[in-house]
Amino acid sequence: MDQLWQKLLAFGSSGSFGGAPEDSVGAFDSGCDLSAGTVAYLTDLLGEAGCTMMLYQTALTHRSFVHNPATSEPVESNQRLEFLGDSVLGLLISDYLFRHFPESAEGELSSTRAKIVNSRSLAGFARTIALGDHIRLGESTDHQNIRGSESALADAFESLIGAIYLDKGLQKAYDFVVRHIIEHGNFNAIVAAEHNYKSRLIEYTQLHHLPPPLYTVLAEAGAEHAKSFTVTVSCNEELLGRGTAFRKKDAEQLAAREAMERIEEQRVSCNNA
Repeated sequence: MDQLWQKLLAFGSSGSFGGAPEDSVGAFDSGCDLSAGTVAYLTDLLGEAGCTMMLYQTALTHRSFVHNPATSEPVESNQRLEFLGDSVLGLLISDYLFRHFPESAEGELSSTRAKIVNSRSLAGFARTIALGDHIRLGESTDHQNIRGSESALADAFESLIGAIYLDKGLQKAYDFVVRHIIEHGNFNAIVAAEHNYKSRLIEYTQLHHLPPPLYTVLAEAGAEHAKSFTVTVSCNEELLGRGTAFRKKDAEQLAAREAMERIEEQRVSCNNA
């Protein structure tokens, strides 16, 4: 794992992977419209000046700004950078959890990562650094609501990580994640929070006057010391979900999560019908 990390860091500090090409820096920054206040904010946030400020401008550009009538030049929103930042953040958090929670099974690690990188948590991290104050918005939008919007803040936070990765490399992106996520005051509480899909499924069945969920071990595979379990959950003889893990408890949680996701999808479909 350490060797892989070192290789990734080596790639991340080169122009071929995780760094803006040297001949593009001037072109990127020639059209940068960030205010002096935002540039100072970013410099303080990064602990140093950004090399390619246009990347950070894009990271802070909400999609509403793209259609701003006052903007004469083509503008790119932060949606592509958000896509990249989401993947970079997933890698960095996965690496941290893998190293610091050696007793956790894969299902537990996945659940913990999901609690850290979901929109609600990311929006909380973004609020701590007042990121919403620097998002670029279109003139006709409701600035107050968007600056406080969970989705807008989460997108901008991930986009910023994507920009740091491209501008500074993987190690700088990791340093940012450590400072503003892992060392955040709420991080341990988020990790420790119960993400109990079984409890949520029971609450759902009780609320709708349904029989309690029934968990069934469908299959066991592997040697005794490394056996995996496949568990299904059903209600009213209807299959709702399935999960496979090295512990029955984890498999049941995965099955319940699939059930809750299916229930939520059905609810959304009914609302949109």
